[in-house]
Parts: sequence; C-alpha cells; structure tokens
Amino acid sequence: MPDPLSPNHGPRRLGARPDLVVIHYTAMTSHDEALARLCDPAAEVSAHWLISGAGKVTELVPEARRAWHAGAGRWGAVEDVNSRSIGIELYNRGDHPFAGPQMAALETLLAGILTRWSIPPERVIGHSDMAPGRKDDPGPRFDWRRLARHGLSVWPQPKPARGPQPSPSVFDTAARGFGYTAEVTHAQRLAAFRLRFRPRASGPVDATDMALIADLAARFPVDRTAPAP
Repeated sequence: MPDPLSPNHGPRRLGARPDLVVIHYTAMTSHDEALARLCDPAAEVSAHWLISGAGKVTELVPEARRAWHAGAGRWGAVEDVNSRSIGIELYNRGDHPFAGPQMAALETLLAGILTRWSIPPERVIGHSDMAPGRKDDPGPRFDWRRLARHGLSVWPQPKPARGPQPSPSVFDTAARGFGYTAEVTHAQRLAAFRLRFRPRASGPVDATDMALIADLAARFPVDRTAPAP
C-alpha cells in the first residue's frame, strides 16, 4: 500500500477495531483546500477518506490506523470515537446540496467499509450525532434516507404519532438507547436528532419526535453488536 497522503494518524488505542463510520462535511471553499488541510501536520486533523463533489475518492489514512476526525464526543459506550471509527469527509461548504456523483461514490465506499469491518448500518452516524452542540455536519441537506434505502444507514419506521407531548426526560432516555449518549443538554440532544431525522422541525419535543426515536431505539439499540469499549 502506498504511504498515506496525511501524516495525521496513529495506532488505534488498546487494539481497537473500527465498528463505527462517521460522516463529515469539510465546510471549506474547495476540495483542494480541504485536502491540503487534512494533510497538513500543523492542522492535526485528518480522515480516512475524502470524496469530491465529482465523486473522486481519495484515501488519506489506512483504515487500520486511527485518523483524527471525530474529536470530543460519544456514541453509545464509545468515548474514544477516533479509535473505534472510520471517518469520511465529503467536500461540501455546508450550505449546498450534496452532488449526485458524490453520493454515489459514498455509497460504493460505504458498502465496502461495512463489509470489510462487519459494521452494521445503524453504526453509520454523522459527526453531529456523536458531538451534539459542537458539530452539525453533515448537516440538514445530507440525504440519510437515501443511504438507508441502500442498507447503508437506518431510518425510522414509526407507528402513527399520538398522545400528549412527551417529557424531555422520556425522549432523552429513548435517544440514549439509540446512541445519543454524549453529556449534553436535552435541547442539544433534540437538535442533533432533528438535524438528521427532522431537519425542518422546531419547538419543544413532540409526539412525532417520540415516535421516531422510540422506533429507532427499539429496532437498533446501541452497542448490541459492538465489542466492549
């Protein structure tokens, strides 16, 4: 294998194997600018893969190594997300749709990663999922439902929403059961959930939020197939 383009990596701690995939957007003005930053030793950031808007896939760090893409956060029992994940950066400023060729390339790449490392689709998450209140990528324009249709992520299939407005604590309990275990406020947890599953929603937690997260927590309880941290 050729040397990685980015020097920003190290061994996975305690012999960890990747059992998560974290999707990011670059939030930079061009693909080349993002590539340069991810390969700059002074920046101390990296990812395993970078995908351009045209669908060009560049390997920056071997998947067996620990790239520096996630930072502080948590998903389920996983606190050192970098040691337990593969990071994919998508060139996107954060304010425009993700291009068709880019999404197609992501689907091909993801399918290979999930097969290589035996990662279930529910453990494909966004940066915003593991770091609520700190990160918002891949953002409200990212098509999670499309990935789920291809078996590369998950999407809720709730029963009809009914009943009174749920309490924040009831929502938070279900959200933690799905994976939103970072130590954040209820508002930050709800915002992260909505960013992915209801990007147009606003206001207090409601019956639709509760129906969606209850379904996800019931069908995809976090860490059920993951090794111990």
